[in-house]
Amino acid sequence: MEWTHLPGQADYIQTLSAMEDRVARIARGEAEEAVWLLEHPPLYTAGTSADAADLVAPDRFPVFVAGRGGQYTYHGPGQRVAYVMLDVGARGRDVRRFVCNLENWVIDTLSEFGVKGERRAGRVGVWVVRPDKAPGPDGAPREDKIAAIGVKLRRWVSFHGISLNVEPDLSHFDGIVPCGIRDHGVTSLVDLGLPVTMDDVDAALMATFPRHFPMLNLPATGV
Repeated sequence: MEWTHLPGQADYIQTLSAMEDRVARIARGEAEEAVWLLEHPPLYTAGTSADAADLVAPDRFPVFVAGRGGQYTYHGPGQRVAYVMLDVGARGRDVRRFVCNLENWVIDTLSEFGVKGERRAGRVGVWVVRPDKAPGPDGAPREDKIAAIGVKLRRWVSFHGISLNVEPDLSHFDGIVPCGIRDHGVTSLVDLGLPVTMDDVDAALMATFPRHFPMLNLPATGV
């Protein structure tokens, strides 16, 4: 497994092109599995299920068609993006389980900081219950999304991955309906009152990853 930190704010198109190249080489057995940790400049991405009505402010930031599953999401400074390029074919060819493992990876990462992240049926991603906020119209507790999941598979190799809100400008999410969900908001680790740095999050992501994605004993001919 190769872990790479991309410095600065990674250009979206260039990163996507490099990721697609890496996925092709993994599929051919020419490269190791990889996780890239990075931040993007402010932008919106549209997944394969995106509804144009959910793009509230189309001129606010650049909008890219991502090709991954899901709807509209935001990327920007203060958000840790982890692009996960794994051989899902060698890991059982169970896409639903793979997405669940990504969610559980984030949940374990959040637990390192004392935050209880939760999965929700019918809502991909990771959620945090907010008892400090007024209940919803139906009386149910408010929930905020702290991490989004969006993946694509090509020849059973995954790409795209997760985005975890560490300290982004949460007002930037106002330009979209995040993941098409109007009844809940978004939050971040710092918004929850935790003085967590990106380095802290990266260390937690790397420490918890093997619990959900054990290394494969597959030879690679090069990286």
